[in-house]
Amino acid sequence: MTDIKLTSTLTCPSCGHESTDEMPTDACQFFYDCKGCGVVLRPNKGDCCVYCSFGDTPCPPIQEGSCCA
Repeated sequence: MTDIKLTSTLTCPSCGHESTDEMPTDACQFFYDCKGCGVVLRPNKGDCCVYCSFGDTPCPPIQEGSCCA
């Protein structure tokens, strides 16, 4: 069994700002306010959450091999 990583570094596609945050384990994060420019990030089509779209680590359910949608 692999260890689940609970932090991910999000990179804003608008301004390039990077922010390392703890991911929720009980729900998907559909919206995220960029701490650099304030734009609201939403998941890309086909992704379940902003961490899967813009993070360097996918969300915990995806890491476990399940779907969080």
